[in-house]
Amino acid sequence: MQVLLVHRDRYDDWTFPKGKVDPDESLAVTAVREVEEETGVRIRLGPRLVRHEYRMSRPPHGVKQVTYWCARPIDAAAGRAADTYQPNDEIDGVRWVDMDEVGSTLTYARDAAVLEEFRRAVEAGLHRSSPLVVLRHAKAFPRKRWRGDDTKRPLDATGEAETQRLVPLLAAYDLRVAVSSDALRCQQTVQPYVRSGTGKRPVRLELAPRLSEDRARRRAVREATRGLLKGKQRTVVCTHRPVLPWVFEALGLPAVPLEPGQLLVVHRRKGRVLGSEVAGP
Repeated sequence: MQVLLVHRDRYDDWTFPKGKVDPDESLAVTAVREVEEETGVRIRLGPRLVRHEYRMSRPPHGVKQVTYWCARPIDAAAGRAADTYQPNDEIDGVRWVDMDEVGSTLTYARDAAVLEEFRRAVEAGLHRSSPLVVLRHAKAFPRKRWRGDDTKRPLDATGEAETQRLVPLLAAYDLRVAVSSDALRCQQTVQPYVRSGTGKRPVRLELAPRLSEDRARRRAVREATRGLLKGKQRTVVCTHRPVLPWVFEALGLPAVPLEPGQLLVVHRRKGRVLGSEVAGP
């Protein structure tokens, strides 16, 4: 196994790719964007590893917070992009390094600690996990003001904006299947991401009436969720707040109070949950 490192001429160091958050950008989206900008390699995220804080050695000497993930190239071609990387003023070298050589290559002790966390993740099989993302639909038109069939109640303007911010976040995990309650507000939540899939990597939309708020039954929700847990496809499942506790129960996880448009990334392998973390647009 190899790990991707970058060399910065300004500091003459070998370290892991990282960067700064853009306005209104989630950390997961930042991680994917910065790795591609610094190395040319397009990645998909796995489990979150660790968050480090340290004081910067140069002005303004503030405290820097850096979050690290397991990640891998989206495909073999993406991984080879590092071989043709063009040096610039910030990053003048990019290289894949064998795991047993990484420790002696890294410049900073804090990066060595990240490497050890990654080694533990590899030993646990986390680096080979596949995400099952549980998503609460974005903000909908108020129920009290809606006079029609509740399954046809749409998102409001805030919800529509949330769905656009969800697109790069879901893409950070390279999700290939979107499973949605057949309620309009759930379909509208995932449709912008589904439409973003192009070329050889389309995103498939599947409707699941069993996950609809007005028809959901505990047993049926648990069966549907356990079926998804056993799957291998990188999947997002969008449902409603009242249904979520049954979903979490089927996953063997404590109930998580997700806000509209917020999601829980569940890392699974061979039908087992290996870890999870909350993310949001």
